[in-house]
Amino acid sequence: MRRSLLRPWSGRSLPAELRPWNVLRLAAAFPEGVRDPQLPPLLSRIDTGPIHPGNRISVYFDGKETFAAADAAIDAAEREVLLESYIIRDDRTGRATLEVLGRAAARGVAVRVLADAWGSWSTRAAFWKDMQSSGISVRLYHPLWKRWRFRRHRDHRKILVVDRGVAFTGGMNVADEYGSSWHTSDTAFRDTQVRLEGPAAEELALVFQEGWTRSGGRPFGATMPGPAEPAPPGTPSHAGGPGARVLVVDTRAGRGQPEKVSTLAALIGATRRRLWVTNAYFAPGMGSVELFGDAARRGVDVRLLLPGRSDVALLKHAGHGYYADLLARGVRVFEYQPHTLHAKTIVADDYVSMIGSSNFDARSLHFNAECNVLILDEETGRVMSEAFARDLESAEEIDRRAWPERGMWHRLGDAAARRLTPIL
Repeated sequence: MRRSLLRPWSGRSLPAELRPWNVLRLAAAFPEGVRDPQLPPLLSRIDTGPIHPGNRISVYFDGKETFAAADAAIDAAEREVLLESYIIRDDRTGRATLEVLGRAAARGVAVRVLADAWGSWSTRAAFWKDMQSSGISVRLYHPLWKRWRFRRHRDHRKILVVDRGVAFTGGMNVADEYGSSWHTSDTAFRDTQVRLEGPAAEELALVFQEGWTRSGGRPFGATMPGPAEPAPPGTPSHAGGPGARVLVVDTRAGRGQPEKVSTLAALIGATRRRLWVTNAYFAPGMGSVELFGDAARRGVDVRLLLPGRSDVALLKHAGHGYYADLLARGVRVFEYQPHTLHAKTIVADDYVSMIGSSNFDARSLHFNAECNVLILDEETGRVMSEAFARDLESAEEIDRRAWPERGMWHRLGDAAARRLTPIL
């Protein structure tokens, strides 16, 4: 690895001038908004990490295509495969992933798999033993019975890194419901994953190593030379330019959470025309509501695409508890109807995109290890905006006038769930 310490470092005190409302006001004064040359240096000051130039970007909105592209990358691996996921299920998708990882291990590739012990609680011990029998190194993050005092600290990241040159991250776990061909269309999740080819992949390997060592795994390897493999032929993708710039925005309990909030504030402040946000588990607190409201007050078209169908009803009600505040500030809210919405993305002015695992809830902000990538690239921004517009065609907008008229039990449930926001 090029450096032994992830940025921002644990225990860093964010300077006052880089806290959310200060950077929001600073970015709001940039003459060219998100395309202003002052934005990248500001983001680097907040995060303290590098913005990696020269990455090729492909965005996937379908699980079947994502898993096919990931399998192709693993099959092309020559030295190393790193897979980290909150959920790895012993279902058809999990077994197919085990098979492709096993093929890599049989070729002599070093394969490491990290899964969250709570997220993957239903996965049988036999599945992990099958991995180990295939030559794959496996660790579980914070087993409850071994690390009880860290029980709330979960590994919510979704990362695949191949030969330190190609990486995937986003919202998709390794399970059938994330849009695989084996899951029925009405129960499949709507999610987003990104493939990066270039220098950002190496930092994602470093992010993986943090979770690996915190789970008892030994540190491994130094920088691996050699070119990244080309994008797999025949897989549908939406390629960004060869010069896409990427900032890795990763956090865990005690590291990076204030920087993530300030990064979002800088992005919101720099947005001039439209800020489009998709999020699966939305229980934001008033701080986020006010940040979105500030952008709407400046004339930005702020739209939130949230679940109409959710696998966590309590969080959906907690989000509902903030709708009135958002609507009163000029933020438009939409609920996606066809499937369970699981994506976590932002696109600002068709140029800056953020794709990753972070939700707008207390768990993502305070307790979980998360990983997101912020991408500065015209083509990727266009693709993300087009995808958001397509999703809106399958969404219902919340009417500001009709919202207070929803049923009494609905309103009571929303109010009660909102009070639980700090612990959700």
